[in-house]
Amino acid sequence: MENSISIVITSAHEPKTIGRALKAIINQDCPEILEILIVSPDKKTQNQAKKASGQSKKIKILKDPGRGKPAALNFALKQTQGQVIILTDGDVFLAPNALKPLLAPFKNPRVGGTCGRPVPTNNKKTLFGFWAHFLTDSADQIRKETSSKNGFIELSGYLLAIKKEVYSEIPEKTLADDSHLSHLVAQAGFVSKYVPRAKVFVKYPTNLADWFKQKKRSAFEYLNKKYSSGNKMRTPLKEIILGFRYALAYPKNLSQFLWLILLFGARLFLWGQILFLNLVPGSKEKLWQPVPSTKS
Repeated sequence: MENSISIVITSAHEPKTIGRALKAIINQDCPEILEILIVSPDKKTQNQAKKASGQSKKIKILKDPGRGKPAALNFALKQTQGQVIILTDGDVFLAPNALKPLLAPFKNPRVGGTCGRPVPTNNKKTLFGFWAHFLTDSADQIRKETSSKNGFIELSGYLLAIKKEVYSEIPEKTLADDSHLSHLVAQAGFVSKYVPRAKVFVKYPTNLADWFKQKKRSAFEYLNKKYSSGNKMRTPLKEIILGFRYALAYPKNLSQFLWLILLFGARLFLWGQILFLNLVPGSKEKLWQPVPSTKS
């Protein structure tokens, strides 16, 4: 079907947030939506999704095969019928009118993928809220600059769209499925575009243990995974250079300046942990852990 859209929501043990996520999509002005697939392994999330879906025939609720997010995505994506697939999560929610700008770049046949702008719901006046805002604001600037030059960007999995023809099965041991899909777009000869107007609201970790759980898996993948596209948006050296570049003007008071120093220390410690984990057999399999403080 021409210009048809399939939306896939992956959600595991998120009964408190799946209804909000689904309603934010249902309320979008996007007649091109052919179907909305919700893939989840647990009954509580599935039941809440059913309640939120009402009588809509476009919404399908699928049982997750229970082998992790990449397997859930593969299971759902193989069943999609749209020409463009939008991926998002059950613990985030879209801003009103987020989908139209997200889809607009596909009018250019060279575009194979797009992503929206994650916006933290965390309070910026707290330590972890400030960290979330600084990191997302920095990523926003980097993606804007790179996208304007048709350079390679890492698409954000919180709100991501790709052409169906780009997709091929995601390896189940992948820790950063959004990064993998970003490279598939490049390997297929397409460019990706960043769409800051397409906002998606995200709750980020609110304690140090959860912060490290979330960051370790993506950092490990970025450092170790080799992609045939040859592109890489993030490395420890790039983080240091770009971090200092954006940090100079970002803090607005002494507290924020001190919090930024703590963030740089946490990032250095994170990369040190990743380098150490490279020496530990089987460490990759233990990196995917739930992050409880992001689920409410």
